[in-house]
Parts: sequence; C-alpha cells; structure tokens
Amino acid sequence: MTTDRDTSAKILAFAGSSRMDSWNKKLVAIAAAGARDAGAQIIDVDLAEYPMPIYNGDWEKKNGQPPKAKELKSLMVECDGFLIGSPEYNGGYSPLLKNTIDWISRPSPGEPPLSAFAGKKAALLSASPGALGGIRGLAQLRQILTGIQVIVLPKQMALANAQNAFNADGSLNDRAESEKVAEVGATLAIFIEKLR
Repeated sequence: MTTDRDTSAKILAFAGSSRMDSWNKKLVAIAAAGARDAGAQIIDVDLAEYPMPIYNGDWEKKNGQPPKAKELKSLMVECDGFLIGSPEYNGGYSPLLKNTIDWISRPSPGEPPLSAFAGKKAALLSASPGALGGIRGLAQLRQILTGIQVIVLPKQMALANAQNAFNADGSLNDRAESEKVAEVGATLAIFIEKLR
C-alpha cells in the first residue's frame, strides 16, 4: 500500500484481479495518476494482499470477519471514494471483487449498515482482450454498487484489446486512450471536492 500527499479527497484505488501483470491494475494506476494530478490523495491497494475465504454466513457466525477484511474495511471507511478496475470474466465482474464487496458490506457490532460504502463515490474502469473492453461486467458492478448506496459516476472507461494496449512500463501506447483513462480519475477527484 502506498499513500500520496495529504489532501482533502482520499481515494482508494484497486483492481478486482490478483494477477501480477493485470491489465486492470495498470489501468487503475493511470486513472489514479489523473486523480492525483487533480489534487486527490491516492491509496493504492492490491486485493492479492487481502485474502479472504469465500463468503459464508456460517463461517462468519463461527469466526467473525476475517482479519484482512477488517483491515481493508477500515481503509474503505476512511476514504471518500473508489477507483475500481474490473476485469470481465464470462460477461461479469470477477469473483475476487464480488467476494471482497460481500465481506466488506457485512456490519460489525455497533456499526451502521454499509459503513464502508454508503455515500461513497466511485469511478469504474475495465480492460479486456475482447472487443467490448469489459463493459458488460461494468454494468453489473455499477448495479451492485448502486444497490449498496455508492454514487457511481456516469463517466467510465472500457479498454478493448488490452493485450496489445500497454507498453512494458505499464503505460498505454495510445496517448488519446491514456488521457481518457486519466480523465476518469480526475473527474472522480473533482466530483468529490465539489460535494464537500
């Protein structure tokens, strides 16, 4: 986890992929740079560092919330918004992302419902080798987040043919596309500031 300078808007940036060379991690990094340039504080998180069992109510009743879920939830509660890169698996968003949301949405004793999500702002991105860029998964993710009271910005980015889109250093080889991705992050940062 890395934290940038102290500013008023705090954004958690992460991808729903644990793959080391994930296109969605690279995409989120570009959007996060756009948000940072717009004045936001960025907290980069890799979900691979927050392993959790598949959500099971019986397991939760017996063991409580997993330590890594508590740790990540604490970060999310402190943030104003989220930049989320969502890979598309068979037309939907990833099971890693779904399981993370399921665990984080569970209330702890004495805690208000959806404390990590309600009223937070989010911007969504996706990178996929397909021609649609993962947009079908983004539609599902938008629906889920809206249902748990996250305000999801209309502006999003779905990057098609991702296997050919990135340079070795993680940057996009198309400057116009890179600017669009950075603009998603900047828009989120500006939106959060305007609502303060």
